[in-house]
Amino acid sequence: MIGKLSGTLLEKSPPQIVIDCHGVGYELEVPMSTFYGLPALGAPVALLAHQVVREDAHLLYGFATAPERLAFRQLIKIAGIGPRLALSILSGLSVAELAQAVTAQDGARLIKVPGVGKKTADRLLLELKGKLGADLGPLSAGRTLPASAAQADIEQALLALGYNEREAAAALKALPPELGVSEGIKLALKALAR
Repeated sequence: MIGKLSGTLLEKSPPQIVIDCHGVGYELEVPMSTFYGLPALGAPVALLAHQVVREDAHLLYGFATAPERLAFRQLIKIAGIGPRLALSILSGLSVAELAQAVTAQDGARLIKVPGVGKKTADRLLLELKGKLGADLGPLSAGRTLPASAAQADIEQALLALGYNEREAAAALKALPPELGVSEGIKLALKALAR
């Protein structure tokens, strides 16, 4: 599976972009929240990715942040919600707004997104309750994202190892901001083992 792409931004035409990674152009679809944050054509770019393999296609979806990709993955697990509708939802609502809507069980907020009707909104609220709101609760409560790409990678490594967001954030606070990824992971694990 392709989890991250780094390279040069070759094309951008909402919602599709093309990233050149050492001579290979990868076409990705991105939510508008990611699209608006893209650099100019020809500039370096790095995005987290989610690959969908179907019988007739291999599709890539790109995200600027780990919470966006997590929300996308939670959305496409729901019956009747495909990648296109998931991108539409993430284009219409920020991850924090989506988490707040799920936590508050606010279907009216979801219905404002093109392609989401009352039944779909009700299904989203039911299926995501206790999942998305709980996973992204600290984010919706004003949690700040890691300051650097290295810190974001360290945080993702800690989450992948089974630590929760609160533990990962506490470990990141104790680290110097200019630390590299591998050294940062080692120090974070030592801090969490205490």
